[in-house]
Amino acid sequence: MKQLISDFLHLIYPNVCLVCHENLLANEQFVCFSCLSKLSYTSYHLQKDNPIEKKFWGKFEIERATSLFFFQKETPSQLLLHHLKYKGDKEIGEVLGRMLGEMLKTTSEFDFDIIVPVPLHPKKLQKRGYNQSEWIAKGIAAASQKPMYTEHLIRVIENPTQTKKGVYERWENASGIFALTNPHHFEGKHLLLVDDVITTGATIEACANTLLEGADVKISVASLAIA
Repeated sequence: MKQLISDFLHLIYPNVCLVCHENLLANEQFVCFSCLSKLSYTSYHLQKDNPIEKKFWGKFEIERATSLFFFQKETPSQLLLHHLKYKGDKEIGEVLGRMLGEMLKTTSEFDFDIIVPVPLHPKKLQKRGYNQSEWIAKGIAAASQKPMYTEHLIRVIENPTQTKKGVYERWENASGIFALTNPHHFEGKHLLLVDDVITTGATIEACANTLLEGADVKISVASLAIA
């Protein structure tokens, strides 16, 4: 009976890929394997001193950094991120986060203790209903079996969107917008800072420098995409 109900609901509300709109197979979630295969993966987790890490040199002391795939306009990468951030499909963040987490497990250099998603300001969180970076972090936490903390790093200033800003404007826009509520929770820990997309890195830099106010803290960075 349960299978009949499931089949009936599937006819009315078909479970389709967010990208190509083809029906998903039983072991596919939100996006089909074919569309996943079309993403341009970075493999930066295997490359020390990769372009993402170099982006932060001289800005804060970074251990490692990587992104799952490259952001490219008019490709599945753009569509998936658009669904995650603006269409309410937060669960895709967890699915892709699991992929990212499994990737991180393939190298011992990402030996982080705690996962920290980039926080949203409470007003933006209330408007959107969820933090996309937190859903990515959930997937990484599930894959890595490492804890995720969301309450100790907070956004205290609701800065305007970064989308159409230049490099300096993004840095200026992100400066001083984060704070630590309980620095001792991160003392002596290796933190994995998680975001959806890294562009100039201004938001990550602001987060990292706030987290580094804790004693003996190490920072690595992971995102779904690098633009």
